[in-house]
Amino acid sequence: MRYAWSRVVAAMIADLPLHWEVTEVVLQAFRMVYNRMGSRFLEAVYVGALEIQCRKLGLRVAREVPIAVRYDGHIVGHYRADLIIDGVVVVEVKTGEPMAAHFAQLWNYLRCSELEVGLLLHFGQTPRSQRITIDALHK
Repeated sequence: MRYAWSRVVAAMIADLPLHWEVTEVVLQAFRMVYNRMGSRFLEAVYVGALEIQCRKLGLRVAREVPIAVRYDGHIVGHYRADLIIDGVVVVEVKTGEPMAAHFAQLWNYLRCSELEVGLLLHFGQTPRSQRITIDALHK
């Protein structure tokens, strides 16, 4: 019976999204920060609060991380990711509209880096989050 149960658990884990254990904690931190601060602050304020809350929840956080944009083997520019969590998830924090433009920005962060998972966190009147995964074929 124990063997069958471990196979069920292994199958459940195999179906989970990439780096789900990190993204779930980041989303918990997002909800905690939003519930405490509400909306209408500048993005930098939320990034700072989210950094603190993620650290309190045991995550490793890097802030304002440069991401090189390359063309034909040459660096042609840089992006700055708001947060990179545990070295595996890039987090972009936004307060304004529209979400579609911010989605494209996060997608480019993933395309230009080694990272495959991103979270777009929107601290608007209604808090919203979007999880993005990119595979090697789209880089």
